[in-house]
Amino acid sequence: MEGRGFQPNIVAYSTLIDCLCKNGLVEEALDLFLEMKDKGIRPDIVTYSGMCNSRQQEESTRLLNEMVDNNISLNIVTYTILIDALCKEGMISKAVETVGIMRKQGIEPNVVTNNILIDAHCKEGMVSAAEDIVDAMIKRDIEPDVVTYNALINGHCLLKEMDKARRVFNLMIEKGCAPNIVTCSSLMQSMFQLGRVSTACELFRKMLASGQVPDIVTCLILLNGLCKTGHIKEALKLFQAMQNSGLVLDIVPYTILIDGLCKAGHIALAKELFHQLSNNGLKPNVYTYRIMINGLCKEGLPEEAYKMFGSMGDNGSLPNSCCYNVMIRGFLRNGYTLKATQLLMEMVGKGFSADIFMPSYLWISLCTLINQSCSEMFHKLCKDHHLQCESVCT
Repeated sequence: MEGRGFQPNIVAYSTLIDCLCKNGLVEEALDLFLEMKDKGIRPDIVTYSGMCNSRQQEESTRLLNEMVDNNISLNIVTYTILIDALCKEGMISKAVETVGIMRKQGIEPNVVTNNILIDAHCKEGMVSAAEDIVDAMIKRDIEPDVVTYNALINGHCLLKEMDKARRVFNLMIEKGCAPNIVTCSSLMQSMFQLGRVSTACELFRKMLASGQVPDIVTCLILLNGLCKTGHIKEALKLFQAMQNSGLVLDIVPYTILIDGLCKAGHIALAKELFHQLSNNGLKPNVYTYRIMINGLCKEGLPEEAYKMFGSMGDNGSLPNSCCYNVMIRGFLRNGYTLKATQLLMEMVGKGFSADIFMPSYLWISLCTLINQSCSEMFHKLCKDHHLQCESVCT
């Protein structure tokens, strides 16, 4: 701008600073903030609010004090940004104190400010305190919105208080507040974790019936829940529906389903899905490979697993310590003790660490192998020299 003869004003600086902070470029925003002050342009409340958007609590507090020193009146937006920064830094008590300061200045927290506090309390397991904030909101004629209810539901879900979560869910419907995708996703995830598969699926069906279109996050929660609980048939149907719906599927849903298929013993289907990846323009990541290698080894196919292990580099996914450990355990599980030993030496040579049980597991396998070899050699000697084993041993 300046190169073309334009001099940036307070609006231009404030807009740029806000944009930089929201994109995490705090240092660049601070440089611009200092530059405008050097040019004699006094920051206003919009500029300071943009700087506070950096979500760095210490810097936000300093700027807040600077605003007070410069006799700039703080508004609800500035206070809310500061409270958000404090909550994200885990300084909830300080955030509550700031609300008290707001009120002393005649600024009443709105639903957004309250929701930030409610969400912070719920994430820390302080749902009772969050509910007190909601009660105080209602007394001040501030109606809870879907964000408020979602925070409470999520808080109860984190504490595995599903009955309380359902009560909040029913309450929001009674109050005419329609649940959204976030509401249903939180409830579904917790239901799956507690083994309530049918309830989670019923909620998903109700969500569809209400006209809500599930996003990729909701679908992944359902897919993962079905796979983890062994409902593979339903998971396959859902995956097919996801493909047909036009959702852009990356490696994550494929990996979830491959994991479910392997754990359910459907290794042929898992292999088929794995080989479909390249046809869909996807590359397996290290986690996908580890799942397949483990699945093949458990099905007694260590040679095939090792071939896949060796081909990882072709897709730009070099084996990590987890992959090595899985492959070594697979060899040991299938009696390939010497190959396991060789791979362990290769692993250590590359600077990876074996898991805590590997040395003892390998030692037991080697001892078993040595004992078997000695026993076979002993019986061969007896046979070759026409000796009775009993007479030799006495």
